[in-house]
Amino acid sequence: MSEENVKTGGWRSNKWVRAAIPALLLHCSIGTVYCWSLFSQEIATHIGFSKGATEWAFSFAIFFLGMSAAFLGNFVEKDIHKSSLIATICFSAGMALTGLFIYLGGPDQSLHGSPVVLIGIYFSYGFIMGIGLGTGYLSPVKTLMLWFKDRKGLATGLAVAGFGAAKAIASPIMEALQKSVGVYAMFWILAGVYFVMMFVGHLLLAKPAGWHEPQGKGEKPSIMATLKTKPIGNYIGIWLMFYINITCGLALISQEKMIVKCVGLAASVGIISTFSAIFNAGGRLGFSAWADTMKDRNTIYKLIFILSIAFTVLVMVTQGIKNGEGNTLLIILVIALIMVVNAGYGGGFSNVPTLLSDHYGMGSISAIHGITLSAWAFAGLTGNQVASFIVSHTGSVKTIEYVEKGVTKTAEVNPDGYQNVLYFTLALYVVALLLCLFLVRPTDKALEAKAAKKAAKANA
Repeated sequence: MSEENVKTGGWRSNKWVRAAIPALLLHCSIGTVYCWSLFSQEIATHIGFSKGATEWAFSFAIFFLGMSAAFLGNFVEKDIHKSSLIATICFSAGMALTGLFIYLGGPDQSLHGSPVVLIGIYFSYGFIMGIGLGTGYLSPVKTLMLWFKDRKGLATGLAVAGFGAAKAIASPIMEALQKSVGVYAMFWILAGVYFVMMFVGHLLLAKPAGWHEPQGKGEKPSIMATLKTKPIGNYIGIWLMFYINITCGLALISQEKMIVKCVGLAASVGIISTFSAIFNAGGRLGFSAWADTMKDRNTIYKLIFILSIAFTVLVMVTQGIKNGEGNTLLIILVIALIMVVNAGYGGGFSNVPTLLSDHYGMGSISAIHGITLSAWAFAGLTGNQVASFIVSHTGSVKTIEYVEKGVTKTAEVNPDGYQNVLYFTLALYVVALLLCLFLVRPTDKALEAKAAKKAAKANA
């Protein structure tokens, strides 16, 4: 069943069946990559390595997500049916192989503590799953914009929200599976479940019957030719502000649990984490749907960065993370910052494809979007790593006690270190806002609306 064979009438021409549902099936599956923190310590203990060593598997997954999207964007452009099948196979195979290497590295296995196991997990979770992530992320996006021409932001926001919401949906399931069958068996079970979900999405996904995909030099200009329709600085601005938004988001989100513990809410970490995931998904849907009502989608990025700057400054000035424990107002400010950053982080993702399509058209959108996702790859290697470096090399560690489910527990936190991360993110947010204001030019739609308004005023 390929997109060329889609017939008119019935479910075959229903935009929800052919675009929205398959996009959700694909993105709700691959979005579980963000559940890594739920089992990273368990994996490290099981295979005999430090948590820091295993953390690189997640960084590699995000890196290869972005790079596979960048290099395979043209392939996705030509055939979403094959690309969604590759995504299905790579993602589920990567999960299954990750489970196999975790099993082989178990305490009672000969490979326990062997670098072969660690490299195998890097290869499976990082490289193979990374390819599935990149192709799976791209495959439904253009299709959604073709089916939902008048509400492109809402459509892409819906799918990308599925990517963000996947963590909230899958987290309790993964935790239950870890307790009942063990961490390696959890990967095997989920590999089967996600293969079925993604394969159904692959079968349903198709472009509208009336869409003719430009082919060849005569119909379709090269990506560079398309980008040169506007000053190259315009695209560089979009890439950089996307990179900065992800870097800042990851920097704060990676320290989120410890920040929550600093302000005296250690027993509520799980609840706050769930709410932050909801804000992440809500930002993807809400900001992109809101952008549909704007003449220039770049305005949404200005709002995201202004909000992020405002709440970051408030927490910096009040030293909210350091002084928040026992102070209700400061606790509210810190939690508000976490939620705003999560929402902006998600909204930055969902608005990129529609912003690019407004600037460069639909002809090569998958390829251009894929290249832009390379920003995600590099941000995945810098955001949380820079934040960890700042926390490790500044401030001082202290031990706090808290009660969780009637049991007294302790945790080591670094309030000054987390507070210092905000100086890093604030500087980058300011740079991103300046890029929005001065480097990323208004879209053709915005310029036309401005000219029409000017003409109407002159004729009044």
